[in-house]
Amino acid sequence: MAETADAIIEELKTLGHASIKKVLLNHGAQEPLFGVKVEDLKKIQKRIKQDYQLALDLFATGIYDAMYLAGLIADDQRMTKRDLQRWLKQAPRTLSCGSTVPWVTAGSKFGRELALEWIDSKQESSAAAGWATLSSLVSIQDDSELDLDELRQLLQRVQQTIHSEPNEVRSSMNGFVISLGTYVKDLTELAIQAGTVIGKVSVDKGKTECKVPDAVAYIQKAQQRGTIGKKRKSAKC
Repeated sequence: MAETADAIIEELKTLGHASIKKVLLNHGAQEPLFGVKVEDLKKIQKRIKQDYQLALDLFATGIYDAMYLAGLIADDQRMTKRDLQRWLKQAPRTLSCGSTVPWVTAGSKFGRELALEWIDSKQESSAAAGWATLSSLVSIQDDSELDLDELRQLLQRVQQTIHSEPNEVRSSMNGFVISLGTYVKDLTELAIQAGTVIGKVSVDKGKTECKVPDAVAYIQKAQQRGTIGKKRKSAKC
C-alpha cells in the first residue's frame, strides 16, 4: 500500500520533541513544526527510499519536519525547474539557504543553471540558496563535469563582494569557499588564498551558539586528513 502524506504527518506528530522544536526555532525554523529528530526522519527515508509525488505532497504541507523529509525522499532527477522554483519560494529560510532546497537542486538536472540564476537574486534567501547549491554541486559532481574557469571566476566574485553581502549570503559564500577548497583538488590552493584575503566572516547566528567556520582552517584540516577531492554520494544529510 502506497504511503500518503496524511499518514506520514500523523506519524511525525508522534515523533516530535519539545526540546528539538526549541532548538530548531532558535536556528530559524518556523511553525508549524513538531521537532522530529533528523535520525527519525532518516528512518522513514530508509523505508520509503524515493518518491517524487510524495515528496511534493509533503513539502506542500508547509510543516517544517515534513518539508525536510520531502527533501530526503525526493527523486532529484525527476524534479522539474518549476518544482524547484516553487520549493525555493515556499521554504522557510533554514531549508532554502542551507539544506533541503540546495541539496535537491544540486542533484537535479538544473543545479548549475538555477544556482547561477539565484546568486544574482536581490532576495537574500534566494541568493544564499544559489551559493549553497553551488557548494553542494562541487561536493557531488566529478571534477571533469565542472567548469573550473567558471568556478575560479565565482571564487573571485566571493573574494571581492562577500563582506558587503547580506547575512545569509555571506554565510553561504563562506561555505562555497570551503566546498571549493575541500572538494575540487585543482582549486584547493586558490580557495585557501581567497580565504586568507577574505579573513574573518561575520554572520549573525541569532540565538544559537553556532560559529562561522574559518575557511582556511577548514580546508587545511581536510588536507591533513587526506580527504581533499573526495566526493560525496549525495549532498543530503
